[in-house]
Amino acid sequence: AFDKTVAKDNSLAVGFFQRGFVHLQLEMYEEALSDYHMAFTHLRKNPFIDYKQLGLRYVLHAWEVLYNTAAAQCRLGQWQEAKATLEKAVVWRPEGRTAILDLALEQVQEHLFLEPMQVPPGEFFTPRKKEVEELDSKDFLGKPKVISSIIPNDEYIGFEPLRPQKQGFYEPSADALR
Repeated sequence: AFDKTVAKDNSLAVGFFQRGFVHLQLEMYEEALSDYHMAFTHLRKNPFIDYKQLGLRYVLHAWEVLYNTAAAQCRLGQWQEAKATLEKAVVWRPEGRTAILDLALEQVQEHLFLEPMQVPPGEFFTPRKKEVEELDSKDFLGKPKVISSIIPNDEYIGFEPLRPQKQGFYEPSADALR
């Protein structure tokens, strides 16, 4: 499902973030690392992206993505890279709120795996009712209609461009007058 999601919107950072978490759970560490790199790239140097407007009550922070990147690097045995990634995450974390990252740095120095963060269980994309109602197809052109000619002598049936007018052609015939 996450593969289909990121295929439809490859700029959806939270999609890569969630798929990375699933890859970590499935012990697909290279894929998880790649997904976390993509998620961070799609944050486009923003400290966070608030997905409430799209119907997901979640704010994805850059430091969380970097933390999970470090968790994947730990699983791959890349301890130095994990330490560097966590130091980068400290820069992205709001001032005075780096306790979790300080603890993570200690764990990495002791070569202990980090427990990855995830979107809280039970949080789903739920678009507003108005947006879902607008997904129904609408017929803007209406039903096609066949219109017969109002010209009495015109026996042509079909479609063609406008024809040049002929003298006397548009006058009613004697049968039509009766």
